[in-house]
Amino acid sequence: MADKPKRPLSAYMLWLNSARESIKRENPGIKVTEVAKRGGELWRAMKDKSKNCSTVSCLQEWEAKAAKAKDDYDRAVKDFEANGGSSAAANGGAKKRSKPAKKPAKKSKKDDSDDDDDDESE
Repeated sequence: MADKPKRPLSAYMLWLNSARESIKRENPGIKVTEVAKRGGELWRAMKDKSKNCSTVSCLQEWEAKAAKAKDDYDRAVKDFEANGGSSAAANGGAKKRSKPAKKPAKKSKKDDSDDDDDDESE
């Protein structure tokens, strides 16, 4: 059986994937985390200037791509479920492993001697 389709990327992630190389070219030697920070700054600047006509068209382009990807994903999920797929099968049948139960703490010799003292005083 085929795997469940992966969730689509957001408009920001689609844009960042296309802009990543230009960010690296403009900032040689930049770290991966700094590329993401710079991308976030550029994306916010585009969002803030959305009143500007040219920026709006740019944002609309990526939001339209994200909407199309979401529609494709929704369609693929419906097909997947119609063909017998389920959310349990989507995880490869793997169940979440739970943490092993904690064992009771062992009493130390000091604890035992303290208990004996309490018993004697009663």
